[in-house]
Amino acid sequence: MDLFRSEPVAQPLAARLRPSNLDEYVGQEHLLARGKPLREALEQGALHSMIFWGPPGVGKTTLARLLAQFCDAHFETVSAVLAGVKEIRQAVEVAKQQAAQYGRRTILFVDEVHRFNKSQQDAFLPFVEDGTLIFIGATTENPSFELNNALLSRARVYVLKSLDEQALRKLVDRALNEERGLGKRQLTVGDEAFKMLMAAADGDGRRMLNFLENASDLAEDGSEIGVELLQSLLGDSRRRFDKGGEAFYDQISALHKSVRGSNPDGALYWFARMLDGGCDPLYIARRVVRMASEDIGNADPRALSLCLAAWDVQERLGSPEGELAVAQAITYIACAPKSNAVYVGFKTALREAAEHGSLEVPLHLRNAPTQLMKQLGYGEEYRYAHDEPDAYAAGEDYFPEALEPRAYYQPVPRGLELKIGEKLRHLAELDRLSPRQRRKP
Repeated sequence: MDLFRSEPVAQPLAARLRPSNLDEYVGQEHLLARGKPLREALEQGALHSMIFWGPPGVGKTTLARLLAQFCDAHFETVSAVLAGVKEIRQAVEVAKQQAAQYGRRTILFVDEVHRFNKSQQDAFLPFVEDGTLIFIGATTENPSFELNNALLSRARVYVLKSLDEQALRKLVDRALNEERGLGKRQLTVGDEAFKMLMAAADGDGRRMLNFLENASDLAEDGSEIGVELLQSLLGDSRRRFDKGGEAFYDQISALHKSVRGSNPDGALYWFARMLDGGCDPLYIARRVVRMASEDIGNADPRALSLCLAAWDVQERLGSPEGELAVAQAITYIACAPKSNAVYVGFKTALREAAEHGSLEVPLHLRNAPTQLMKQLGYGEEYRYAHDEPDAYAAGEDYFPEALEPRAYYQPVPRGLELKIGEKLRHLAELDRLSPRQRRKP
């Protein structure tokens, strides 16, 4: 026996089922169906540099390989997780050799391209520009934030979508029926079991096939992969949720917009989705406090207190009691009257404070704790509001001398701000009629 002879490594099911041509490729019909943009470009021979942006397991690497095969181009691949400028230069040299010796174009596929820093991304530019290679980058992150503008301007971005039920069903059918899959074992998957697999995969084809392969290892030939087997295998399979990634910000945005749109049901759904994906409930509680100030404000001041209380409950009790309190706060602020008057007014005041620089505080508004300050006029002519009729110093001016009075805060006609607006209009009328105005607005 040859102790040093190595047996061939068995490929995972997902690798064995990798399509050999575009017709076998599953999903992304919005790009590859007849008459769609990428298919049209390929059939016209207009191969170009591109970025594939989409979640994991939707076929970015496979599609790049198939494009190279379709166009009879040499295929080079680099992983941004492991490679650097050295590997980029080596790939460029291979591309030059392919062009010189065989007259073939080279596709350089860069997986996880967002992991390259800006200078590493710049290393591609001259060779993309002069046609030495056709660049295809794959990323799960938003290219607008992660890639150089120079690289983006030379590559077309194609958005790849999560695999839907029809696409996942095709994958499972191929896995169960094809010889290179599990066809020899004559396994079946019932509808309920398929739904479990689909929910656990969450649009990720590779994940779906990995789950199916794991289940097949525990099943007998000729049997059905059932619900009980999958339950013991899958356990608590979390949905796709990457803190700091695109899905993270998309979902918190959806939660915030549902609250702003006064839709408590949508808000609860996105809250549940984020929890299901493993998001820290304390993060959501903090964001809910922000929503109370930004979108409800003084239309219902109780909203801020309730949200702070929910945050406190989450910190003190943890899950699941805290999550219920946060859900209560979310539904309250979703149903509350809406006002962004404080938010808008505060942003405007911040902008004007920065634009006008260090304007002096008027003398009548300054404090005068010493005799010298009093001699210099600090606090002179200040009118103590409590000594005025209705505790309001009509006509008083509280802005710097060089700045005309502004109305940053404009209450909306909803909730408590309806009353606040009425009061401010009454006070403005008192100002207008007052003979003691220091300066008319």
